[in-house]
This record gives sequence, structure tokens and C-alpha cells, in this order.
Amino acid sequence: MIELSKEICTDIGGSFSREWLETNGIGGYASSTVSGANTRRYHGLLVAATRPPLGRMVLLSKFEETLMIGDKAYELSSNQYPNAIHPEGFRHVVGFRLDPFPIWRYEVDGVELERSVFMVHGENSTVVSWKVLSNTNSETVELEVQPLLAIRDHHHLRHEHFGIGELLETTECNVAWHVGDDLAILNIAHNASQVKGSGTWYNDLEYAIEAERGFDHHEDLFQPFTLKFDLSKDATVIATTEDRTYDEADQLRESEIKRRAELVASSGIDDASLWPLVLAADQFIVDRGSGKTVIAGYHWFSDWGRDTMIALPGLTLTTNRFDVAKSILAEFAKHISKGMLPNRFPDEGDTPDYNTVDATLWYFEAIRAYVEATDDIEFVRETLYDKLIDIIDWHVRGTRYGIRVDTDGLLRAGEQGTQLTWMDAKVGDTVFTPRIGKPVEIQALWYNALRVMSEFALAFEDNENAERFDEMSEIARDSFNGQFWNAERDCLFDVVVDDSKDESVRPNQVFAVSLKHSMLDAERSRAVVDVVERELLTPVGLRSLTPSDISYRPHYYGSPYERDSAYHQGTVWAWLIGPFVDAYRKTHSQDDKAEAAISKLLGDLKAHLSETMLGSLSEIFDAAELHRPRGCAAQAWSVAELLRVSTG
Repeated sequence: MIELSKEICTDIGGSFSREWLETNGIGGYASSTVSGANTRRYHGLLVAATRPPLGRMVLLSKFEETLMIGDKAYELSSNQYPNAIHPEGFRHVVGFRLDPFPIWRYEVDGVELERSVFMVHGENSTVVSWKVLSNTNSETVELEVQPLLAIRDHHHLRHEHFGIGELLETTECNVAWHVGDDLAILNIAHNASQVKGSGTWYNDLEYAIEAERGFDHHEDLFQPFTLKFDLSKDATVIATTEDRTYDEADQLRESEIKRRAELVASSGIDDASLWPLVLAADQFIVDRGSGKTVIAGYHWFSDWGRDTMIALPGLTLTTNRFDVAKSILAEFAKHISKGMLPNRFPDEGDTPDYNTVDATLWYFEAIRAYVEATDDIEFVRETLYDKLIDIIDWHVRGTRYGIRVDTDGLLRAGEQGTQLTWMDAKVGDTVFTPRIGKPVEIQALWYNALRVMSEFALAFEDNENAERFDEMSEIARDSFNGQFWNAERDCLFDVVVDDSKDESVRPNQVFAVSLKHSMLDAERSRAVVDVVERELLTPVGLRSLTPSDISYRPHYYGSPYERDSAYHQGTVWAWLIGPFVDAYRKTHSQDDKAEAAISKLLGDLKAHLSETMLGSLSEIFDAAELHRPRGCAAQAWSVAELLRVSTG
């Protein structure tokens, strides 16, 4: 359980900067701040996945809530408008906790009220409940709830007009709202004593984080009706695209509490400080067709091949969810094209993008880790092995974007105007880190993939391919050590292309040490780790570029162009803590103090679980102190890698 004090909840900075997230396992979510004010265009009580796991739409943005004690009205809601916060309902919050979902406790004029929010797993349904815990006031207690509708794609904003949908029907305990010709019906199931129509627009709500990100940050929301509850009994609303009734709320709540408890129990993780990460890991695992995939980050990412394969061990193997891991690997096998895994599945349409060189190579490592954890090598033999050989063959003869094995046995990739590695920031035609040629981590991943394939070939008595992969890996190793060692800085070059060598000190070189199969000897491995530790390590991950570089950017803020130009030019990435710890453990195996140092480092990052997206980890941080969190508030590989190395 993560718990916040009254001091944090009633503080503007504390309550507006801390977010909560509920997900439903099919790509939908609910999210906002502890204050109740939405600060992102992506915030909403029901963001439905209309084409699971994508097609996400903000249907119900939020509720305006007013507590009536006798003839006195107390606003419980909070909103930010230009130059004003109104109302200031967060002032009445005396406590907030994730237990296991968001629960607020209010104290107003002798009345203690509890509010909870959770999503139903497997469907676009959000359940919101209010109940009086104690009442020392002799007056009657009622609650007015006004839904604010957005009815829009979660990337966009709503502005006042009459095309937001229409009331379909009202029954005793349900209001159905027609949200579009090709979309679902939004049902508001409730146990209110009274429903009163209104049809009011709330204009010019302001989203502070969107302003910070350089985007349009004002929105108009439609308030179609008011629900009035007698709080002598619990009040319940289920916002859903399904056919639900309010009296199902208790059963749905108990089912969800049980499901989450079972996830923690089945993980086998005894350290209670990691249990929030186990639940956070579950939030990224969603359905895709008949299989599973991984949402790369909330709120705006879809499922990306690279992120999925990097995150898979931490999200699934560390938590003993081997069936999910197997499903993800099998699902992505269906989408292999010309020896490549998809980079991402876009929100618009169903055609994946194949513009990555490393996602496919991380696939080999994810499969290796799966077999190591499960001994299920028969799955590889029956389902994946032939596809993996085909991937290698495509890389040898060449595939998209100039990806091919060069005469030196190393993997070359990239064309003008493309960005194929994880350092993929691009605005218009400007690629900020093109890294065309032979990036260092791509060679590390390629070698690792060849060694993994050699092991599989031996296990399957495919001696011809075992010998082939052995020979290819030996050539790659010799070429790598001959071309990539920077003797002046005692580390690895970042990119080698023909006679040019990029001396930028970046974290990419750490993968040449951290991966299961390394091309470096012990001395060079230790030297790489020492340089990375000295120049890139922070309490929240690794910088993407050393501060001594002329291109270094200490902060990540401003317009999309300004942010993307800083994305990999110093900005700290939390997920890189995983490979760094792996490399550190390898090179400090004889150091009695190594695990204590790692524990301190991981403890610093775990502290972030109660600072931004409660119970989860941010995507990135400013390179300079104070390392302010930026980017996605909840990122799959950040959570996965912290969880993985914390249990390793």
C-alpha cells in the first residue's frame, strides 16, 4: 500500500503533481491526480479502448462532486483554469492510499467520507463509490455528482460544439449516452435517488502538463445531467461501455481485489516494497488478438516491439507469469516480416511499422530469458526456431533500411532520414541521433543473438547451423574488439561507420557487458562500467550522454522540437538501471560491497514510486539535478527493469 498524508493531499504542489492510474487489461485506463484536477489531456475516469488494445477514447473525463450537509454545500472537486483553481476540493482530503486501488478520505464538517475508483479487468468499465465512514453531524448528508464528458480520441482535446453525442435513454438506474455512430454506448449505471438534466458546458479547463509540453492545453467539457445520492447508504456509479448495473459493484470490487492479491502471491516475491511494482507490471500487459502484448507507457504509447521485448523478463518472468511471456512471444512471431519485428502498432489503423533494428534482436534475448526461466525449449523448437533462423538469414542478405551483415561480420543499419535504434527522436525531417552505420549496442545484441542461436541449434541437434552461428559470432567478436575500443577514453565508441568513429560517451556501450553473451574480456568490461558509472550514473538511471559533451542538454522541457532534441542528449532513462546493474554485478563479483551499493542505488529509484505516478515509474528524468521526472508518467521498461534487477 502506498499512502499519502494530509499535508501532501492538501498541498497544491503535492496533490497536483502526484497521479494515479487504473488499467483494464485491454488497453483502456482511468487516471488523474490526487487533487482530482486533470493536468493532462490523457486524464479521464473512463478512457476506453474501442479497438483493443488501441482506439483509446476519453469518454468520461471526470466528475464534479458536491457534498451537501443539511443546506450547506461543500465542493469536493478541483479544476485548474487560467490563473485560477476552482473549486479547491483537495483542501478537504485528509488521506489518500493505493489499497490496492485509489482511495480518498475526506473530512467535512463532522462527516468523514471515503471515495474509491477502480477499473474492471477485461472491459471498459470504471467503478466509483462513495461511503460515509462516520458522521458527528445531525444534518442529512447527500452527494451531487455531475459527469463531465469529453467523447474524443485521447490524443486530442474537446472544444464546445453540439456534436458530442446525445442522450439515448434514461431508466431508473442507468443513463445511456450515444457517443457516435461507430462507437459504443456510454452507460452510467447508478443508485442515485434523483437524475436531473442540465446540458452545461464547462469551458477553458487548463491542463498544466500539456502547457509544459508545448501543446494546446485548454478544453471544454460537457455536463449533461446531475446525479443526486442519499448518503445514508453507499453511492455507486459504474461508467461503462458494457451492460452493467450498479448492484454489481461490490462483487466487481471483491473480484478485482482478489485478482491483484493473487498476482502478488503468485509472484513469489517476499519483499513488500516490490509489491507495488508487481501490480504496476500487470498494468502494461494487455490483450492483442488471441495473445498478449505490452503497452509501452501510459498515457500515450501503444505497444512497441522494442519496449515489449526489453520489458518482457521483468514484467512476466520475474513475476512468474510464464504463460503471459509465452503468449507475447508467440503473438509477436505472427507479425515478423522480412526478418523484422514491428517497431510499433500505431493508434490509427492496424498496419504495424517496421522501422527498428533492435526490436528483433531483443526478441532473441527475451526468448533466451524465457527458456532460462522455464526450461520450455520445446516451445522454441515447435513455434519459433524456424522463424529465428529466417530472421538471421534476412539480416545476412539484407532487409529494410539498409539492415545487413557487413563483410566484417558486424551489423550495419540505417539510411538518411531514419532512426532505427532506441535513440529514435525525430521531428519532421530532423533526426537528432541518426546513428547510421554500426551502433555499439546493435553489435552487442547481434552477437548475443548468434550465441543464443548456436545454443538452440546444439539443443536441437542442428549441427550445421550450430557451426554456422559459432563462426559468425567469432568473426563479429574479433571485428568488434578491433574496431570499437576507444583506447584514449578506455571505453567503447558509440557508432562506427567506415573510417568514422563516434566518441560520444553514451550508455549504449553498457550492453556489451550486461547481455548474457559478451564480446569483451574482463578488463575491458570493467573499464566500460567504470566510465558509465563515473559519467552517466544518476540516482534515477543513466544519462543518455555525458555532461562533458558539447551536445549535452541538462533539461527536458519546452516545445515538442525542444524536448525531442534533448530526448537522448543527456536526459536520464530509468530503464537503463537494469543493464547497468547487470554489468556492475558481472564486473564487481568479487567485491563484498557491491550488493550494498546496488541496494542503495535501487532504493533511490524505488523512492520515486510515491512521487509522480503512484506505484509506478516515469519514463525519463532531467539530466541535471534535481532530476525532475518527465515524459510518460508510467513506463513499462522502467518498471520491468527495476523489478527484474531488484529480485536478481
